[in-house]
Amino acid sequence: MYRLVAKRLLRLPAVTAGSECFRTTRTLAPAISKWSPPSFCTTVESPPPSQNPSIPFAAAGASSTTAGPSTTSAGDSSGGRSQQPRAQYQDEQVRVLNASLRHVPRLGWTEAAMVAGARDVGVSPSIVGAFPRKEAALVEHFMDECLQKLMDIIDSDEELNNLIPSDRIAKLVRNRLELQAPYISKWPQALSIQAQPMNVPNSFKQRAMLVDEIWHAAGDESNDIDWYVKRTILGGIYSTTEIYMLTDSSPDFRDTWAFLNGRVRDAFDFKKSVQEAQYLAEAIGAGMGNSVQGFMNSVFKK
Repeated sequence: MYRLVAKRLLRLPAVTAGSECFRTTRTLAPAISKWSPPSFCTTVESPPPSQNPSIPFAAAGASSTTAGPSTTSAGDSSGGRSQQPRAQYQDEQVRVLNASLRHVPRLGWTEAAMVAGARDVGVSPSIVGAFPRKEAALVEHFMDECLQKLMDIIDSDEELNNLIPSDRIAKLVRNRLELQAPYISKWPQALSIQAQPMNVPNSFKQRAMLVDEIWHAAGDESNDIDWYVKRTILGGIYSTTEIYMLTDSSPDFRDTWAFLNGRVRDAFDFKKSVQEAQYLAEAIGAGMGNSVQGFMNSVFKK
């Protein structure tokens, strides 16, 4: 059920008074706080107070805190201006980011790509200044879009249910990384942006959501320490495969997918080996316990 909530929140922006923020929220672990992936906010200034001295200042600026656009009645002589609808402003930001992705293969994850995207959709390039962390906002938007596409794949791909968990995980990781293929020449720049101190928290949250989504699709229902172990291991597999992909020159990244399959297989074999060792230790412990008990009984009988 939490996955459906996360999917719905991915598509619905949260609006706060005086600002526009895109947020997504996802429960990532049992009994821990919620992750809230990156948000980029812009402040919409309220219109200037009315020039009519007969109207109090508070009344003239009251509409600036409402969630919707203010309106002026036909008989209002104050000449007040209505605000730009916030939903429209949010939509413009999303349109600019989507259009900017088309310029990334040529211009990289840069402000120049965002300016080009704004011009493509007929929006003033000055809107780029509304993004506090410009290049990071573009990378994080791409990550959110990829997560949404992966969730759509999970919902529509009926063959996933017929695969064993290890094959299901390998396929979903491959599906996600294939979304980066058109940007592979510029992806080192994206990784550098994500690694900047101010961007690390958002980058970590987005990757944690991705790993959690893949494990959920694989049928994971653990709610103990195993929950964290699984996600840590898969996060490592995803990151190492992502780095391997940057240096892969084989057709259609064939070597990358072979590397991925090997890492997933090793992870599941490692888990099996750990379980076997645990069972062996329990069996040895039980045997020693019986032997000690037998020895003690023989001692006291004497």
